[in-house]
Amino acid sequence: MLPSVEPMKQTQSELPRVLNASHATSIVVGIIIGSGIFLVPREMMAAVGSSGMVYTVWIVGGLLSLFGAMTYAEIAAARPKYGGEYAFLREAYGDLTGFLYMWTQITVAKPASLATIVAGLARVLATFGIFSAFDHMAFAHLTWGQIFALTVTWLITGLNIIGTRDSANVQLVLTWLKGVLIVVIAAFCFAAAGQHGSWHNFSTVFTGARGGFNGFMIALVAALWAYDGWSDVVALAGEVKEPQRSMPLALVGGVAIVGALYMLTNAAIQYVLPAATIAMADRPAADAMRVVAGSWGSGLVSLGMAVSIAATFVGSSLSGARVPFAAARDGLFFKSLAHVSPRFNTPSASLILQAVLTSLLLLFIGKFQALFSLAIFSEWLFYALNCSTIFVFRRRDPSGTRSYSVWGYPIIPALFILAAAVLLVYSFLDQPRNSLIGSAIILLGIPIHYLLQRRAARTPQLRF
Repeated sequence: MLPSVEPMKQTQSELPRVLNASHATSIVVGIIIGSGIFLVPREMMAAVGSSGMVYTVWIVGGLLSLFGAMTYAEIAAARPKYGGEYAFLREAYGDLTGFLYMWTQITVAKPASLATIVAGLARVLATFGIFSAFDHMAFAHLTWGQIFALTVTWLITGLNIIGTRDSANVQLVLTWLKGVLIVVIAAFCFAAAGQHGSWHNFSTVFTGARGGFNGFMIALVAALWAYDGWSDVVALAGEVKEPQRSMPLALVGGVAIVGALYMLTNAAIQYVLPAATIAMADRPAADAMRVVAGSWGSGLVSLGMAVSIAATFVGSSLSGARVPFAAARDGLFFKSLAHVSPRFNTPSASLILQAVLTSLLLLFIGKFQALFSLAIFSEWLFYALNCSTIFVFRRRDPSGTRSYSVWGYPIIPALFILAAAVLLVYSFLDQPRNSLIGSAIILLGIPIHYLLQRRAARTPQLRF
């Protein structure tokens, strides 16, 4: 193995454990519930055509996410390290695999995800009259919406730098608020009577649905996109108090809470709208509330979407910077990214780099929105690889004491890995171009890893 840069001293690079189980759970719930639940019922109904099949897909997607979360919970509880998935892969499979995960995250997955999230927030707010200028040009080919997105990116980055616990407290408040708004929206829909709502809608069908295996897979991908984000919290495991208890509670409990809220919201929409209407609606939740309560009802859904997206952005930006930070501490990336602010005890350099990359994508959002789809293939590849590490760790320490053990081992992890493999094959066949580009980006990390290692061997004080 080629030599690596020596990790920085602990006194220079340790982050304090300032997050509790409530913070960790709110990060899981807050990141998962974005705009997806308000939008994907259309994609799912258009794909499978009936309420029964839509709920089947929600249940399958929820169980798969739960299986992955349970597997991650055992690994994270035993290894509460900075960087989460990066640390698991590096310990199980070596430096190169850990570096490739970090490389993919920092070049495509995280900046593109954050840019998409905050740009989505600007688009949702533009539906309110007070923010209608967001769609207008400001200067230098930038819209006011882009300027708003850039401003939010740097404000939240500043909050993350000032204090991890402060950011987590904001996340906790936003997550509670979004949960309340979702319950209120569902309550309004179910309170509709007569012409505004009917249980008969659950037996209606959309005859133009794609159907079959392809239809099921399209709907499942949409559901998994709505559930996505549960893994982000493990990147913060090194900053969570009592991680052996808190991480399983956050991962398993968080996914369970999200599943319940998703099923409730979908049922509320279906109670108001028949299958054919849902399949043709761009914003089914807003359309359902418009039927029930008029324009202010639609506005309430937009407000719920804005709060949900804001909470997703706070949690996702907080967790994302921990991956390059962890790699830098281990000597696999530029050492300056392991810098910890002496005043705030946060990974300020990694947070700033993440904000810079996100800002670059926002400046060219029209050209780079497609980048998020490039990350889908790599995302599920690394999900499968990370879950496979449980077999490596159990084999290395078969009789070890575990604070949390995944129920149904080895079947539950194996089912998740199998499902991920099916999704990878489907994604590759359905979007070969994006999948090949995503694969090429991952493979590009191999020569870069060895180049950095050679430079580190020649220059032990390698700096960014």
